[in-house]
Amino acid sequence: MVNLEWYRTFKAVYKSGTLTGAAEVLFISQPGVSLHLSSLENYVGYKLFDRTGRKMVPTERGKVLYNFIIEAMTKLEEAEKNFQRSTEKHTPTISVGMCFETFQITLEQYISTLPFNVIIQFGEYPEMVENLEKGILDIIITPQMVPKSSIDYQPFSSETIVLVGGNDIDVATFDALEKACDIEGIEAWLKEQKWYGTTGDMEHLRRFWQLNFNKYPDFRPNYIVPNLNSIVRCLSSGQGLAVIPDFLCKKEIESGLIKMVWKGKTPLENTLHFATRKKTIYADEIALIKKIFIEVMG
Repeated sequence: MVNLEWYRTFKAVYKSGTLTGAAEVLFISQPGVSLHLSSLENYVGYKLFDRTGRKMVPTERGKVLYNFIIEAMTKLEEAEKNFQRSTEKHTPTISVGMCFETFQITLEQYISTLPFNVIIQFGEYPEMVENLEKGILDIIITPQMVPKSSIDYQPFSSETIVLVGGNDIDVATFDALEKACDIEGIEAWLKEQKWYGTTGDMEHLRRFWQLNFNKYPDFRPNYIVPNLNSIVRCLSSGQGLAVIPDFLCKKEIESGLIKMVWKGKTPLENTLHFATRKKTIYADEIALIKKIFIEVMG
């Protein structure tokens, strides 16, 4: 049986000329638009649009179908407006991309206070930028700037990648080596320790090691845990070392649960950016999300 929403989506794509434009009009995701459209094409048995770049150009059969349904669709939409309660409004859905740990430290505690729907997506930063450009995401929090003509980047905070240790670890030898500027000795001492890491991701450790020792680490962490916040919790109850962003463990360092061991001979800093499309209908909702991040991390 045909779904009436398929026709509504077909009309939106026809009028806007893009999947992204239809998604914004309908307050649904761009993949949702694609699903509706492909379902309708499978139902009627022929293509309704030719995809030219990002433009959706109606086929001859698509034009015939549009002319056939437009009057009925218009009447149905008028009926909806006349019979729905006047106070009823569409609740927009904002899709936000960031790393899992950033979500836990920042937005997680405020989700229930937001006056709109929210979808959180985790993933690799280049992939999230692609999804932002396609309209699948509305805003991302990223330390990486991937140049795109349709995307704005706004710096709002910074993070320093630091070496931290468990509260029970004895760093007297390390402190002496650092005071003597014995970089080779520091490297040797570090490699004798137990290390924490996360599944499939050694980027922080590799960059930290390269910056301070001019080489990549030639060892693997002893303990692999799900995420960086898990590392902080593990360090809080024992020994070991890890390289993580300072904002993830600021409270634990201040409370004495873990130790700040070393910022490196040259601090490794990242600038965090808001990335948004230059054209969006969700400016107010995005501004509220930005406000939360600035208050928590700025």
